[in-house]
Amino acid sequence: MSGPEIQTTLRRMLGAGRPEVSCEQCFEALDRYVEAEVTGRDPNATVPGLAAHLEGCSACAGDHASLLAIVQAETNSRYRRTR
Repeated sequence: MSGPEIQTTLRRMLGAGRPEVSCEQCFEALDRYVEAEVTGRDPNATVPGLAAHLEGCSACAGDHASLLAIVQAETNSRYRRTR
């Protein structure tokens, strides 16, 4: 394992060291978090603790990446249609 991989593994094992949401809370708020990201608002202010959870939970991080990609693709598609 390299240095960054070790750091990531340790963070996942030990937790974020700051307030974070649970997987259930993440699932319930992920759409608001992604919407804030896409619209340029501060997602951490919108859903405090979710970023910390995503750093330590690979399952939720995967859900986040997938939802973000879908929303960004849809947003880009709408933008192209209106031009």
